[in-house]
Amino acid sequence: MAESKSAKWGAIVLAAGLGTRFGGGKLLAPFRGRPLIAGALNAALESPAFSVVVAIGSDDAQLETTALSLDEYADLRVVKVTDPARGMGSSLAAAAQAAPTDLDGVFVFLGDMPLVPRSIPVALAAALTGPDGIVAPVHAGRRGHPVLFGGGWIPALRSLHGDSGAQALIRQAGDRFIAIETDDPGVLFDIDLPEDLKRAPRT
Repeated sequence: MAESKSAKWGAIVLAAGLGTRFGGGKLLAPFRGRPLIAGALNAALESPAFSVVVAIGSDDAQLETTALSLDEYADLRVVKVTDPARGMGSSLAAAAQAAPTDLDGVFVFLGDMPLVPRSIPVALAAALTGPDGIVAPVHAGRRGHPVLFGGGWIPALRSLHGDSGAQALIRQAGDRFIAIETDDPGVLFDIDLPEDLKRAPRT
């Protein structure tokens, strides 16, 4: 992890999706010389978080091995989601339930977004105004990832279900949501299809 850490931040990496549009095995597909999942995991491990929870499918043994091999600091925990088909909300809830309880905030990264710049989590943490705040990067008018939820949202994250993820919480936040403008397209770039591996923007 990065040297400057606060014992109050946590991070979640969502990696339990089925990758149906990709044809399966998406997060282990090679991207710039390493498994796709490595980008999001490294971004989380290099963020201000002291603890990282990664949610994977219950039968993703190879993905679990890959994830753990990327962490040199023994501060990454793998949570197996028994039914990833239930949607991102259920995966996020499982990961949030495994996160420490006394956090000032938790970053939520997506496993198929490999180009999040190191500077973004630091900027989000600096912009969070309190436990009921939510902060996210915005590029070209579109909200990106990761999203930082103040600690007051953790009970709500733990209660999510279905495929809506945390979108409803962001809407609920109203003016407690803060957008951080960035000119880096890495906060939007994700992999859905095999051809996306070749269309990565230069960041």
